[in-house]
Amino acid sequence: MAGPVAEIAFFVALVVVIVIHEGAHFGMAKWFGIKVEEFFVGFGPRIWSFRRGDTEYGVKAIPAGGYVKIAGMNPYEEPAPEDLPRTFGAKSIWQRALVIFAGPATHFVLAFVCFVIWLGFVGQPDVHSPLVAEVAATLDGQASPAAGAGLQSGDRIVAIGGISNPTDMQVVDYTREHVGRPITFTIERGGHRFDVTVTPVLSTVDGQKVGRIGVSLGWAREMAGLVGSVAGGVKLVGTSIVDSAEGIARLFGPEGIGRVLRLLFTNAPRARSDPMSVVGIGGVIGQTASTGRFWDILWIFGFVNVFIGFLNLLPVPPFDGGHLAVLAIEKVRGKKVDMRKLAPVSVAVVAFFVLLFVAIVYLDIAKPVNLSP
Repeated sequence: MAGPVAEIAFFVALVVVIVIHEGAHFGMAKWFGIKVEEFFVGFGPRIWSFRRGDTEYGVKAIPAGGYVKIAGMNPYEEPAPEDLPRTFGAKSIWQRALVIFAGPATHFVLAFVCFVIWLGFVGQPDVHSPLVAEVAATLDGQASPAAGAGLQSGDRIVAIGGISNPTDMQVVDYTREHVGRPITFTIERGGHRFDVTVTPVLSTVDGQKVGRIGVSLGWAREMAGLVGSVAGGVKLVGTSIVDSAEGIARLFGPEGIGRVLRLLFTNAPRARSDPMSVVGIGGVIGQTASTGRFWDILWIFGFVNVFIGFLNLLPVPPFDGGHLAVLAIEKVRGKKVDMRKLAPVSVAVVAFFVLLFVAIVYLDIAKPVNLSP
């Protein structure tokens, strides 16, 4: 039950985050006296709305986020002469830059809050030498290898094969690579260490056959105090920015595009390092919650926010970073850029991202990423 609840919470939170992003654009525009014509939650047909001042507020049928319509930002709409002083283009470059940057900035702030709460109240896990959180009695109707070997909840895996102090992901990978072959686990229980031999078997998980022994893994945790949580939150935002930059560079490079194509057109299995859409991330969150680590979704959600914020700052239209890049060009050139000339670039970028998104969503459904050992 925890898994579906976590997945629903994730998708609801994503919609809220997008609305907060757009709300930041809205608030900063209002602060500088720019006319905001619309602020809607959702897209598509209008369900309900009301007008207050210059702005129409409301809800539309498709709950996939929200948007604001700021006067003067659509190059194909001519504002009324009386509105010209209150359009986006009438303001100084620094004011326009703050209106644009306010949206992506919210993702980094939200990520910081998630990380601080996670560090202070859930605790950062020691991913090395994971704990056996639960042992399944059966796998696909047969006695599980873990149960047959006598593994128990609370056992600590201090070595597997030739790997000392393995991470949880190393345990998963090693297990899947040795289907049908005996593996030696070094277990710590009650202050004593001993070896057990377990042979992974193929088991069906989400329609895929993967090597498993029938355990769920957990970690020992260390909760930080207030100062440690704040400092750790800042550090996690920084490392997440670096990881996001590396991930985006890899995804949009020849290696990443080639990997997506191989997954689409061959029988290549999906790996945890492969790109995921919100559908795949939702599945990972559900798996995480179902193994008793519900509140670790705070860390995942924090990282997702950093990734979204960083992606939004890419210096290509129609991303917010593209608008900031245009403002920088205007500052250097000393004159405004005709946004209509950038429309084909925006269309090409949107088309590319839509195709990539659809492809990855298909992979998330057809070849879901599975974390079960």
